[in-house]
Formats: sequence, structure tokens, C-alpha cells
Amino acid sequence: MSVKVGDVCRHVRSKQAGPFWVTIDLFFDGAENYEKYHKHPALSPALIEKLYGAPADQVGFYHVDDLAVVKISYPRASVQGGMVERDLHSGQQYVRLLDVELT
Repeated sequence: MSVKVGDVCRHVRSKQAGPFWVTIDLFFDGAENYEKYHKHPALSPALIEKLYGAPADQVGFYHVDDLAVVKISYPRASVQGGMVERDLHSGQQYVRLLDVELT
């Protein structure tokens, strides 16, 4: 059976982190799933580069053990509010991660 990010997280959200950065928060649905998946090889800077076009060497992963949360930060492809902006507040960016397989 295939396990996806959306299956092991109770909440996934994305938001703008200033005009040049996006942050995605993965709220795992418990300590067990957090321990099992928070450092899964599929969740990597290379994945963020593939999905969002952000340079892998500029992607940050931050683990908040007490909250069972992983924060992922990466530079925006274009500045917030710029001419080619499609998601001003980055509120829809998380969707691409929901179907990432963790098996």
C-alpha cells in the first residue's frame, strides 16, 4: 500500500514568508507518523527543486519535534506581487506535496 504525505499529515499548509520566500508546514497526525516519516528520503531539497523549481541548495528543512511538524522554506520563483505572480500569498503551494509517496 502506498503512503502519501496527505495520508500521514493532519494538516498541510503553505504561506508566504516575506516577498522572497515560501514556507510549507507539514503537521503530522501523531508522534508515531512524525518519527517514521519526518526524515524520509522522499522529503528532500531535490524534491522541492523538482516540484517548485527552487535551487536545492537554498531549500531549508526544519524539524519541530515537540509539535510533530516539518517546516520547508524555499525561495519564490518570482517576487511576491510581481508581474507573473499566480499565488500572492502562496496559500496553494502545498498541494503538490500531498501526493508525494513515502513508501
